[in-house]
Amino acid sequence: MSYPEEYRKRTIEYRQEGHTLEETKEIFRVSISTIRTWEKQSREKGNLKPKIPERSFKKIEPEKLKRYVNEHPDAYQNEIAKEFKCTPEAIRKALKRLKITRKKDEQI
Repeated sequence: MSYPEEYRKRTIEYRQEGHTLEETKEIFRVSISTIRTWEKQSREKGNLKPKIPERSFKKIEPEKLKRYVNEHPDAYQNEIAKEFKCTPEAIRKALKRLKITRKKDEQI
């Protein structure tokens, strides 16, 4: 969870009014390192917008997974994981995102 931009602005404004890092920390209940990071971001980028990480699929492309599942309907999740060079848990999560139900791990 990140702090809203308005909260960040108010924190930096309070600090610029001449208050110490310690005072700012106590009033806004954020760490000194966070305050410094926000000050640096404000100086360098001119804004205090929270950084939103870009999400991308690292190994498992949804379309490729769908195609593989259609071509190999009897494949177990651990077999699919070997094909995609990832863990069975990653396959389970990807299938869940795609709303595809599959068999559980093969019986030993």
